[in-house]
Amino acid sequence: MSVHKSSEDVLRRLARVEGHTRGIAKMVQENRECPTILLQIAAVQSALGKITEIILEDHIETCVAKAIREGRGEKAVQELKEAVARLL
Repeated sequence: MSVHKSSEDVLRRLARVEGHTRGIAKMVQENRECPTILLQIAAVQSALGKITEIILEDHIETCVAKAIREGRGEKAVQELKEAVARLL
């Protein structure tokens, strides 16, 4: 079992995003309308945003919480801040 409680959910969601991006590539190859392609890209961005949210929540509830319990909270919080800064 993974240390992260949401791994299976994240992997399922990533597989859907992967399929969706292949569909977008096919739409481009078929010269589909730009607004239609943009709508699909927005859907992928939204899905990735949700995946990001799930991973961040899982990280805080597992990794950061464990580090705090073990006296390594300051380092874990700093790493979290750096990760969030990269996301933004």
